[in-house]
Amino acid sequence: MTLSGRKTLAALIAAGMFFSAGNALAKKTVLRLCHPMAPGNNVTLGYEKFKELVEERSNGDIKVQLLGNAILGSDRVTMESTQQGILEMASSSSPNMANFSKAFMVFDLPYITSQKYQQQLYDALDNGPLGRYLDEESEKINLKPIMYSEYGYRNFVTAKKSVHGLADLKKLKVRTTASPVEVAVAAKLGMNPTPVAWGEVYTALQQGTVDAEGNTFSLLNDAKHTEALKYATNSAHNYSMHIMMMNKRKFDVLDTKDQEVILSSAHDALNWQRGITAELEKKAEQAFKDSGIEIYHLTAADREEFKKATRPIWDEFADQIPAEVIKLVQDTQKDIPATPAQKTTAE
Repeated sequence: MTLSGRKTLAALIAAGMFFSAGNALAKKTVLRLCHPMAPGNNVTLGYEKFKELVEERSNGDIKVQLLGNAILGSDRVTMESTQQGILEMASSSSPNMANFSKAFMVFDLPYITSQKYQQQLYDALDNGPLGRYLDEESEKINLKPIMYSEYGYRNFVTAKKSVHGLADLKKLKVRTTASPVEVAVAAKLGMNPTPVAWGEVYTALQQGTVDAEGNTFSLLNDAKHTEALKYATNSAHNYSMHIMMMNKRKFDVLDTKDQEVILSSAHDALNWQRGITAELEKKAEQAFKDSGIEIYHLTAADREEFKKATRPIWDEFADQIPAEVIKLVQDTQKDIPATPAQKTTAE
């Protein structure tokens, strides 16, 4: 955690802003969930649903305190606090989770997933070997995955220059997370990568510190970045999740009943959240157009150029990202042959 992040947390806790499980004044189990997402965003709405379900199913015995919009700093800062047990829960984007485990870097690999196979990816995360693998990796660093929230596919957007192809990305100062893969992708595309914490990106755009970024239309619209942007392209160059984690030791000391309330509520909130995300992204894209932002839709040939240009990144990080997790993700990106029963139904 950065010095400024520690000071912010220490000051707020000292001021009595927060209370947690075991505090005599609280008389309830209180779970503080910190995240950086803007109000109205699909991730934020999913966490609001999680809070609602947990409090309802526990008859109010468990309270969830939502601390969003980066009120306590970036997702890296709050996840470090959760790892250390200062906070109970935090949510981090999958790129920023790479700071904690290299396994999460797999999702930053350009075009490793496709919207065509999204449901298969969900199944592998929720009930399959991919989810079990990431659970085990997280528990090694004292974190317990609770909810793999749908974030979405990132698109390149700019403040000054339209992007109709690879050549238009050259020399753009692009905001990235601290993910080594994301930084390398930007550099491979001829851009000048500039890691900036999410809460500082709007100001960086206004001041010209960066003139481009990659993110979902939904989050960019919710965070008012549309006020500083003029151009966008639907590059969908990588898939991101926002992963809700709980301090492993704090989870383990809860009663089995309380653990089940948390996990079942996360499961149902996640299904609901994924169900609303596509429509929110469409509305955000329309909001972009209404704001006067020009959106260029890549042709199939354009997209193949993007894929070809960024594919060498896979080889570059082959010795850093576990081969096992790469295969687990790739296994979700295949057409599954229909069973005899499915064929009969289709006929």
